[in-house]
This record gives sequence, structure tokens and C-alpha cells, in this order.
Amino acid sequence: MIIGLPLFVVVLFVLTILFTLFLFYRVIKRSLQFNVSSKANLLLIVLSLWIIVQAILGLNFVFSSDTTVFPPKIAIMGVFPAILSIMLVFLTRGGRKFIDGLPILNLTYLHVGRIPVEIILYLLFINGTVPELMTFEGRNFDILAGISAPLVAYFGISKKKMAKGSLLAWNVICLCLLINIVANAFLSVPSPIQKFGFDQPNIAVLYFPFSLLPAFIVPVMFFSHLVSIRQLLMNKVRVFDAN
Repeated sequence: MIIGLPLFVVVLFVLTILFTLFLFYRVIKRSLQFNVSSKANLLLIVLSLWIIVQAILGLNFVFSSDTTVFPPKIAIMGVFPAILSIMLVFLTRGGRKFIDGLPILNLTYLHVGRIPVEIILYLLFINGTVPELMTFEGRNFDILAGISAPLVAYFGISKKKMAKGSLLAWNVICLCLLINIVANAFLSVPSPIQKFGFDQPNIAVLYFPFSLLPAFIVPVMFFSHLVSIRQLLMNKVRVFDAN
């Protein structure tokens, strides 16, 4: 872990990880398709093991041991496997059947988890472990996705106040916000291609538990948007109760 960082910041982020895991589990569990909901417990186990593996790597300073390699170790061992898993789900027939059974209402509520993430990024900036550009005072506007998510879910989906086109636009815009901060964060990590944050680089993601931001939380949010966009484009939207 990062020496000198207040313990409450670490605890808050661990709770955010668990909160995201719970919300993602609920997305699958609330599906009315048995072939989807029945996989919730298995997926919970798989994701829990993934989190444990990432925790072990982070606690053993694997990601921070050598920042001269490219791609960065966090990308090789944390981000790339997550991206590959998402690609396999979308490219396989069974995977597409699975994601088409996920309720878009719960997928939308999932993005509430981006609010504590943005608060934590600001706390990390104050403590000198990420650059200002990664916060809402810099180039990061991702908190808007988190704030608007419950409004879109409740009024737009539950109350059916938003057309599919508007829901699609919201998902695309919020996906772009996510890509924006990911790109800026990646280019702020100490590496041969670092472009930003030289005075205060993005070192937080090289240590546990913050390494789980690019290795777990961001892929979950990314996956959620892609599923919602696919359902809206393919007219496969499934609106189920979020309770």
C-alpha cells in the first residue's frame, strides 16, 4: 500500500470495490432469464478470485517494481485480461445470449458507483498520488455519469420518460467520459510513454487497492455501457425491477 496515505482513503476504496461487486452481482441475479440469473453465484466467485489475485499482485508491489517497461505491468496483468474477457463475451454466441438477458435498469443503477470513485480520486490528488487532471477539478467529468445514473434509471427507464434514442445517447456520452479519464490516467502513469502529470504522476493505480480501479471497476462500468448500447441498438432491452 502507499506509505503515508490516510487509512480512511484505503478503506473507502475497498468498500467501493465491494459495492461495485455487489451491484454487478445484482445485475445478473435480477435477470428474469434463469439461464442468466443462475450464473450469478458462479460469476461472484470468479470475480472475487480475480480481485484476490489483483490484491496479491498489488500488495507484493508487482505493478510498481519497474515503471520502465512497456506496456506497464498493471496493463499486462490487470487491464488486458479484463478487456479480453469482455471481448470473448461479445464475440461468442453464448456470451451474447447472456448479456442480452441482463436488465438495463440494474445496469444503469450500477454507474452510481462512479460517484465514490471520483471522490476518492480527489482525495488521492490531495495526497499527491494522482495528478489534478484525473479529478473533477481537472479533465475528469465522469462524476456526471454517476450523478445522472439514478435519475436516468428511475425516470428514464422505470417511469419510461426517456426514449430509446435518449437512453442510447446517455450511454454513449457516459462511455466517452469513461474513455476520456482512462486515457488521461494511462498517460499519467510512470512509463516510457507518459505524457501528463510529471510533477505528480498517477502512481496510485500501481498499488493495492487502487490497482483494482483499472483492473476491476473500470472494466465493469465499460462492460455495462457496452451491454446497454447493444441492447438498445438490437431492440433487446429488458427492463426489470431493481428491488
